[in-house]
Amino acid sequence: MTAQRLTATTEDDREEAVQTAAAAVQRGDLVVIPTDTVYGLAVDAFDPDAVADLLKAKGRGREMPPPVLVSAAATLDALATDVPDWARALVDAHWPGPLTLVCRQQTSLQWDLGETRGTVAVRMPDHPLTLEILERTGPLAVSSANRTGQPAATDADAAQEMLGDLVTVIVDDGTSPVGEASTIVDATGTAGRVLRVGALSLDRLNQTLEPLGAVLTDPNDPADPADPASEDGED
Repeated sequence: MTAQRLTATTEDDREEAVQTAAAAVQRGDLVVIPTDTVYGLAVDAFDPDAVADLLKAKGRGREMPPPVLVSAAATLDALATDVPDWARALVDAHWPGPLTLVCRQQTSLQWDLGETRGTVAVRMPDHPLTLEILERTGPLAVSSANRTGQPAATDADAAQEMLGDLVTVIVDDGTSPVGEASTIVDATGTAGRVLRVGALSLDRLNQTLEPLGAVLTDPNDPADPADPASEDGED
C-alpha cells in the first residue's frame, strides 16, 4: 500500500487534506497527521480494530494504550470522570497545547484502547489543521508517527519513511512547530504527578497551580516513581 500524501499549502489543498484524512479515519484506516508537537499516527478512538492496527504498526502491545486527541476542552468531560479542580486549571491554562492529562475514563465508553486500567490520556492539540480533522472525526487515538524505539517524526518525510507502507493518508503541513512530545500529567488522584516532562516544564505547570496551593510531583523523585505503563511516546 502506498500512502496518499497531501499538503495544505492552499485553501483548496487544505480542504482536500482534511476531507481525505477524515474519510480514511471513518473507513478504519491509519493516517498520519501533523500536530503542534510531533506528527501523529491516528485512528478512530472508537474503532477497536483500527486501534489494534495502530499498536501493531507502532510495534507495541496492548499494555501501551495510545492517548486520545480532542477538538475541544469540553470533550474532556465526555471521556473522563472525577477530574480534579487543579487539573481543570491546567486545562484552562494550557489547552490547546502540549499537555496530556491521564484521567479516570467514563465507564460508559464503548471503546478498547488497550490495557488502560480504567484511565484515558487526553490532549487538545494547538494546531488548526489537526483541530479541523478532529472536528470531522471526533476523538482520535493518536501516538507519535514512528516505530517504537525510533525518534518521533517531526516532518512528513520522517513519518513516511517509517510508516508509509502502513497508512492510507499522510497530511504534510511542514515541520512540527514544537518538535517535542507533550508533557504527561497523572490526574487520577487528588495530588498530581508528572509522568513525563515534555514541551511544558514542571516549573511552568506549577506556576499555573500556585494560586490553588497545588504542586505537581517531579517524575525524577524516587519517592514517587511514575507509572511506566502510563507513559507513551505520544505526540
